[in-house]
Amino acid sequence: MIRTILLTLLLINPLALAQTTIEFWHSMESVEETINDLAAAFNGSQTQYRVEPRYVGSYPESQTRILAALSGQDIPALYQAEIGFFPRLVAEGAVQDLSDLVATLPPELINDFYPGLWSYGELAGKRYGLPWNMSTPVLFYNATALKQRGVEVPTNWEEFEAVAERLTTRQTKGYIAVADSWTFEMMVDTRGGQIVTDDGKPNFDSPEAVEALKMLERMVRERNAIARNLAESTFAQLDFVRTKGMMVFASIANWPDAKRFAVAFDIAAAPVPTGQSQTLPLGGAQLVVMAEASAAERDAAFAFWQFLIQPENLQTWVENSYYIPVRRAALPLLEPWYNEDPNRRAALSQLEQAIPRPRVAAYAVWQRYLEEAIEKVIKGRSSAEDALAEAQRRAEAQP
Repeated sequence: MIRTILLTLLLINPLALAQTTIEFWHSMESVEETINDLAAAFNGSQTQYRVEPRYVGSYPESQTRILAALSGQDIPALYQAEIGFFPRLVAEGAVQDLSDLVATLPPELINDFYPGLWSYGELAGKRYGLPWNMSTPVLFYNATALKQRGVEVPTNWEEFEAVAERLTTRQTKGYIAVADSWTFEMMVDTRGGQIVTDDGKPNFDSPEAVEALKMLERMVRERNAIARNLAESTFAQLDFVRTKGMMVFASIANWPDAKRFAVAFDIAAAPVPTGQSQTLPLGGAQLVVMAEASAAERDAAFAFWQFLIQPENLQTWVENSYYIPVRRAALPLLEPWYNEDPNRRAALSQLEQAIPRPRVAAYAVWQRYLEEAIEKVIKGRSSAEDALAEAQRRAEAQP
């Protein structure tokens, strides 16, 4: 009887038993529907593979979940690893080397990726990550306030401080300083420094880092900035949309929400100010194949990524998520969309200068020390030199 049923099912759908199904864990709640649509389109385009997306919480929540899953059975084949967390997964052997699959790609496809975006997925000469959702920090600002006060958008850090002072009144502050490692890396990178050295050592007390944190210390002390720690990130967003703070750094992917809630003023976005260097850190994630995935699941994940990076699918993704296009071939398709609102180009103009964040497994821990140092300083509990020196000692002592 069972044999008859199986034969009947096979005759009805001869590929049913051959199809490989994989689960894809991601953190893109605001564009979950878009991801579901892309997966459905991929599933409908062929019969060999099936992708089932699953939203598993914010980046921090998904990291906790994937680490717990490593010791159990409920683990996906494909995972969206935030780029600060990605090196840790590689170091722990939790993800697969995809070098052999990437070697099958035509050189013209690889050359079509922006260099910084493509290189991030490589560690120790091997390919572990696949780029898809990537971003750079941009400057969100209250364009109405800048126009009223007759000031231009700052293009360097000296101008940034001056503009923040001009925008400050009894009711408002010029800038919202958040104790976030990513935007602080940006302030250090653009000064020509490094948070982590080329040989993987913490470099928190470098002259460039001290200079950047002293700027934030000075702006808060002179009452030209609001100080917020990471736990107060929601308050930081409210500070901006309620016109309590006039400038803030964020990912371009935050633009739709900021635009929607900024009803009391005209909001605009611009490239970040620079100093001695034009470089700035990437944000976003890498798609990785977990170590437990079978060969068939691995092939399914790679095929899905290849589908996602087709220019027309990148167009759909960028227009819904506001992340930057990882391939140049998608730009002609996106030109009309960018032309509708020039603010959308703020991150795009920085792509050629985008560089990887620290690709050291320990940085997942070190950055907490850094963020605690930033918080101490902007909350007035320590000097920049002392706080960064302490963060440096803690990082060096970390096994």
